[in-house]
Amino acid sequence: MAKKIIAYNRVEKPVIEHLQQNYDVRFFKNVDTKRDQDFLSHLSESEGIIGLELPVDADLLDNAPNLKIISNVSVGYNNLDLAEMTKRGIVGTNTPGVLTDTVADAVFGILVATARRIPELNQFVKNGEWQAEAIENEHFGSNVHHKTLGIIGMGRIGKAIAQRAHFGFDMNILYHTRSRKPDAEEAFNADYRTLDELLVASDFVCMITPLTPETEGLIGKREFQLMKDSAIFINGSRGKTVVEQELIDALHKGEIKAAGLDVFEQEPIEGDNPLLSMNNVVTTPHIGSSTHETELKMSELAAENLEAGLSGEKPANLVNPEAWTSRR
Repeated sequence: MAKKIIAYNRVEKPVIEHLQQNYDVRFFKNVDTKRDQDFLSHLSESEGIIGLELPVDADLLDNAPNLKIISNVSVGYNNLDLAEMTKRGIVGTNTPGVLTDTVADAVFGILVATARRIPELNQFVKNGEWQAEAIENEHFGSNVHHKTLGIIGMGRIGKAIAQRAHFGFDMNILYHTRSRKPDAEEAFNADYRTLDELLVASDFVCMITPLTPETEGLIGKREFQLMKDSAIFINGSRGKTVVEQELIDALHKGEIKAAGLDVFEQEPIEGDNPLLSMNNVVTTPHIGSSTHETELKMSELAAENLEAGLSGEKPANLVNPEAWTSRR
């Protein structure tokens, strides 16, 4: 009998079809995982889960006695209770690497769009408000080239953003992360700074850290007050790395000039969120990795991780390797 697995939320169709050749696959999308009886029935018999943003906690694992592996179709894994999974010998995996350039493209695109006010001016033209040959200075944006970019988090994606900024826009690169990155310093002439030093000196502040207990709420009132009033804040990490109400307050008070946001405290963002009514805020719906090519690669890598774990081979992208060790 084929092993049962659950595919959740976003797994590309060719990958599901591939998995169906060897496994009993059931796909679920945005169901109530604590009450949906169909989901719970399949969960009780499943040995693997592949998908995006499935909230995994002790309650879910209590209903999954046969579960061996959870394969996230993302680089982030803050949806997984790794301590609880490890205690039960359940491994988790992610999909790093394949989305690096795509996310860096999106984040830098949001940076440029915010600085040059592209979404706002696009609507200005489409609304028929462009009446004079030359626009007035009230519609001018800010330069990107030769400015100082402060990157909070210098992992794969942070380095890819630094590469685009340094070589493409002649920007000065500052960075802050848990440990210094000599390779980034050499390749992009990047300078390490404390968080406060980076905030004070940067024209653009780009948040690209994972969400951890240490980074949750890392940027709030005090940090926005340290930034230049001409600074532009970009968040391509996770919404909860920023205290969103304090970002809203900083924008209202003019403590920073603008923000470009791909992530939010609550997703989807609620329609009455003040960020949506601010012309100096660019918003996108968490689209960092969302291209056809990259989403397929992520699903393929997640499937490779899943199949390895189910066949007794060590997956390449473990996020809790101690769980694998405890199973041996």
